[in-house]
Amino acid sequence: MQLCGIDEAGRGPVAGPLVMAGVLLKQPVDGLTDSKQLSEKTRETLFGQIIENADYHIIRFSALQIDDEGISKCLSSGLREIMSALGEADYLFDGNSTFGVAGLRTQVKADVDVAEVSAASILSKVTRDREMIAMAERFPGYGFEKHKGYGSKAHIEAIRKHGYCEIHRRTFRIKALEPTLF
Repeated sequence: MQLCGIDEAGRGPVAGPLVMAGVLLKQPVDGLTDSKQLSEKTRETLFGQIIENADYHIIRFSALQIDDEGISKCLSSGLREIMSALGEADYLFDGNSTFGVAGLRTQVKADVDVAEVSAASILSKVTRDREMIAMAERFPGYGFEKHKGYGSKAHIEAIRKHGYCEIHRRTFRIKALEPTLF
């Protein structure tokens, strides 16, 4: 049975979508590893090579969906959708939780060690980064093109200055923005 790697990008940011991808490689792609270990230029190049040499499914959950359903339910739904879309395979998800989804294996650091999961990592990250760059144009002043929605010092300062915008996850606590007694 063919291996299908699954990974996500955007579980931890305070803004933007959660993006998940499942990848069944039809041909080997050289240079695959965890997307976070690659330069943006290399990720973009590999993205095109993966698309040409794989069957894949990409799904995204908006900040509003994450706030309404919770991150775990989004992950569970995404896993089920990928498995439904890509059919019978040996599914391997990066991490240590199946989020209640049957027929799925997990492996910590699979995005480094397993080509199919590395490919899914790259598809997820490039898709999400492209969306965050587009959001930077739509919501200037937040610096989404730089921090991609993660809770960086610059992003927190932008929230202080401009408040939240529609792609912020309002259910995610940002300690630096919470009132203090002193």
